[in-house]
Amino acid sequence: MEHQKIKHVVVAGGGTAGWMAAAAVAKLLGKTVKVSLVESEEIGTVGVGEATIPTLLTLHELLKIKEQDFISAVGGTFKLGISFENWRDVGEDYIHSFGYTGKDCWAAGFQHFWLKGKELGISKEFGEYCNEWAAAKQNRFAVLPNQNLNYAYHFDSSRYSKFLRKIAEEHGAVRIEGKIEAVQQHEETGFITGLRLENGQQIDGDFFVDCTGFRGLLIEQTLHAGYDDWQHWLPCDRALAVQTENVQPPIPYTRSIAHEAGWQWRIPLQHRTGNGLVYCSKFWSQDEAEAKLRGNLEGEMVTEPRPIKFQTGTRRRHWVKNCVAVGLSSGFMEPLESTSIHLIQRSIVRFMQMFPSDGVRQPDIDEFNSQMKFEIENIRDFIILHYHVTNRTDTPFWRHCRTMEIPESLQHRIDLFKETGRVFKVPTELFGENSWTQVMLGQGLSPEQYHPIVNMMDEQELRDFLGGIHGSVERLVSQLPEHQRFIDHYCREA
Repeated sequence: MEHQKIKHVVVAGGGTAGWMAAAAVAKLLGKTVKVSLVESEEIGTVGVGEATIPTLLTLHELLKIKEQDFISAVGGTFKLGISFENWRDVGEDYIHSFGYTGKDCWAAGFQHFWLKGKELGISKEFGEYCNEWAAAKQNRFAVLPNQNLNYAYHFDSSRYSKFLRKIAEEHGAVRIEGKIEAVQQHEETGFITGLRLENGQQIDGDFFVDCTGFRGLLIEQTLHAGYDDWQHWLPCDRALAVQTENVQPPIPYTRSIAHEAGWQWRIPLQHRTGNGLVYCSKFWSQDEAEAKLRGNLEGEMVTEPRPIKFQTGTRRRHWVKNCVAVGLSSGFMEPLESTSIHLIQRSIVRFMQMFPSDGVRQPDIDEFNSQMKFEIENIRDFIILHYHVTNRTDTPFWRHCRTMEIPESLQHRIDLFKETGRVFKVPTELFGENSWTQVMLGQGLSPEQYHPIVNMMDEQELRDFLGGIHGSVERLVSQLPEHQRFIDHYCREA
């Protein structure tokens, strides 16, 4: 059973995760592998993953998706970063942008030069040395031929699933309607052999992708992968999602607005705005959360607020026997840095890299699980950072977040930056040095010193260095069209 050739991959569950998996396997391996996807029209999807990060472009390149066709089909807009409002303190905000800020040297990151400039009173705001930050601030955007802007997308997740389904089916994937009644296993090995549907239909396969959402029907209920609960670090456990009419042209960034016991997202699409509130049920009731959300909406509601319960954490093993969990079945990280779809993509790409065509082998499983664990824990630390490093003491929720114990790995990063201004990226982690620097500075962490190499520049040289970078940012951004104008020209909704 372990070394049986993989000829049929069965995806259990649809939604964004299911159709991303089906499209990838069908497109890249469809000539040698049969792909089936089982989903039920009766089972809704969470469907709030509507903001992404630049890594999605990699998957789209693999799938040979034409950008204009995609954006037009999903009512999408462009995203240069995330605006964090009221996170450092009430009434204060900053942008975590996707770009690179300034210029590094071999010994020290740009923040060291900026810190000395700040000491001398000649530095502008940190983000002003970044193309993406400045473009976001000025509501400008364009896809440039030399990729001078790092960007991602906002899109309608239900439309995205339909778009991917079309790609998957064009490459031979077969959709099967039905609810899964039972998961069948091999008596001796415990490997999954098939799915029995409520209508009696039998779906046999060699490998199974679990996209059944929070319940993890295959990976947890059948194969007992285990779950690491992170609620002691990420206490929010509820969300409300609602769609509203647009009241203004879309901005090229996601808004994340912190409230008394959670935060609100606002995601601009071409045809509507996605909104929601993530909150902690220990500090707010659903009624209180809903009142807060309704009181902070722009535009008329298109849908009623939909409640979602979740438990932040991760499966201990994402790949068990002949099953890999993708999407919510693998765990849940709140959508603060728009990492949900990224993690779906990383699971799929890793699975494709390690595809067990000649049968499942334990070293592949171990390597896959190890890589996913490392990546998820790094993302976890990055998200905790936003809650923990804050000046807010105005509510019990924020006082809890400020004083809670945090992972040692995160504490080390905070201490290192605070005492030395240094940030180091581990090669395979998602968020780079500039992301960590932007968020730590944005949340109010100020380094106690900068690298001595900066002192090799005298004041005038530093002034010229900073001024040159700022001038090049201004020149680039001034040539960009308004975000809405570019959309109208490039990828208007079909």
